[in-house]
Order: sequence, then structure tokens, then C-alpha cells
Amino acid sequence: MKNQHILFTSPCVAELLDCAMPAVQEGEVLVKLVRSTVSAGTERANLVGDPNVRPVKGKEVPFPRQSGYSSAGIVVEIGSGVTNVKVGDRVAVSWSVHSAFCKIKQQNVYRLPDEIGFDEAALVHIATFPLAAIRKCRLEIGESAVIMGLGVLGLVSIGLLRAAGAVPIIAVDPVESKRRQALALGADYALDPFAPDFAQTVKELTGGGAKIALEITGNGKGLDGVLDCMAKFGRVALLGCTRNSDFTIDYYRKVHGPGITLIGAHTVARPKNDSSDGWWTEADDANAVLRLLAAKRLNFSTLIEETHSPVEAPKVYHRLATEKIFPIVQFDWEQI
Repeated sequence: MKNQHILFTSPCVAELLDCAMPAVQEGEVLVKLVRSTVSAGTERANLVGDPNVRPVKGKEVPFPRQSGYSSAGIVVEIGSGVTNVKVGDRVAVSWSVHSAFCKIKQQNVYRLPDEIGFDEAALVHIATFPLAAIRKCRLEIGESAVIMGLGVLGLVSIGLLRAAGAVPIIAVDPVESKRRQALALGADYALDPFAPDFAQTVKELTGGGAKIALEITGNGKGLDGVLDCMAKFGRVALLGCTRNSDFTIDYYRKVHGPGITLIGAHTVARPKNDSSDGWWTEADDANAVLRLLAAKRLNFSTLIEETHSPVEAPKVYHRLATEKIFPIVQFDWEQI
């Protein structure tokens, strides 16, 4: 049986290469992928060789690298001790790679309800990132929310915030097409963060400032700007990966004085086993997303802007490395 994977062989270069078929061990599952989603921010950092992804002190960033962690497919083999899925099951997959066949720990696969297609399922793992951030902010029904940055995480956040009862939802991005997309997905307002009256507009729309914010740009200026929009005692989830720490914040005026809570919201900053109020495990969040999709409370199909054969990976990743604006892209592994 043939296996292929997408590999970053050198900075800004991606190739589709033959690789060995994984050997399934105890507690593991072999999944034949149908769809995998490109997570632009993380994958761009890996693709270009950003040293802040996996820093190696005093050495060059190592290549080759693999990426891609949110996918869906069909179980074709299970190891001993696997009880949550069986061969033939349709599954969403967490912490996969862009590969025709992926070997995954059983706790990172989730059976799909019949109502959910592979396209939506391949966004489930990514959706657990902003869902965890929203939980950590302890959003209450009727509270206002700002989303700073409209990549895949920001756009997914819109549906999650609607399901959680946030109002109004203000989507923020300097790219006009992203703002239009956010409105189409259900944001109440979409603003340009570089508009001279940006912060004042947010405060007017929210009646004094946003109660919660998801900072997804990973940019110091993004955090600085969103802090100007917050209500007293507001909560800001730092969801974006701030890889460059060379920026300053007026903490006294923007955080200390108004009593703002800054929350570390990287997806690995969560419990491994037992969920509790505001702190859910990855598996519980993934299953929550699946329930919302099955009940039609969420719709991810409209998020996907392009679908490509993995054969097109070199061109797709060249665009990711060189273009500032990148769509939400999936690879269709049935096309190889």
C-alpha cells in the first residue's frame, strides 16, 4: 500500500514525497485521510523556518519539517487496546500531519456523526483552539466580544461566539475581504484596526468597551490595539502565537488601571484528563464542536475557500510563503 506526505524540505519549499507506511502499535489508529486543513499561521512559521517555532540555540532551524494537524478520514487499522473506534469509522483527527495515511493515538480520533462531512470534520481540531480561549474568558450570555485577526482561527471564532451568546461580535482585520467574510459568517460588525477612530467605535458599539477579546494576530500591535477597546475588568485571551516579543505595552494604563485580565490561551495550556469550569480537555472540546456541527448550531462548510489535490502542495505552500493574504485551504487526499 502506497503512502505519501507533504514535507517542507528546505525553507519555503514543500514537496509531496513517498514515505513508509506507518506500523500501528498498541493504542494507535491508522487513518486514511480524506481532508486535511492548512493552518496558515503555524504552517507558515514552519515553512519559512521561523526560529521561534522550535528554537535551536546557536544552530540553524532544522529541515525537513512536517506540518498539518487538523484532518479527517477513515479508520483502516487499529492496534490492540483501541476501544473508541473500529475499522471503517469516519473520524475527525487531531495532531495529524498532511499525509495519505496517518498513525494517531486513539485519544486523538473522534467518531463522526452521519450529519458531518469530511470537510467540516477537518476543521474540528482547529476549532478547539478558540473554543478553549472563549471558555477561559468565562463569557456570559449577552456580553460583547472582539476578535482581533481574521485568519482561520478568527473566522471559526465567529460561529463559536454566536453559539455561546456573545453580542455584539466585532470582527477586526485590516483586510477588507476578510471583514466582508466575517460579516457573511455572522459577525455583527467588522472594523479596520488602523482606522483613526477604531477604539472609540468599538466602545460606542459595545456601550463602553468589549467585555472579552480574542487576540489572534500574535502581533504586539494587535494586543496594544485591542486593549484600547476593553471595558473595565475585561478579559483578553492571547490566542495568537506572539513569536516576536520585541514590543512594549503601557501596562499601568491599559491593564493594571482598568483591571484587565490577560489569559494565556495556547491550546496546549489545558488539562490532559478531567474537564472543569472554564478548563476543558481537548477531547471534550472536540466532541462539543462535533455536537454543535451535528445540531447545525455551527457550519464550517462555508469557511473553506479552496480545495486542492496534495499534488498541488508545492504551489499552495509557495503562495503561503510569499503572499500576505492566504485563504482557508484544504487538501483532498482522494485526488492522489
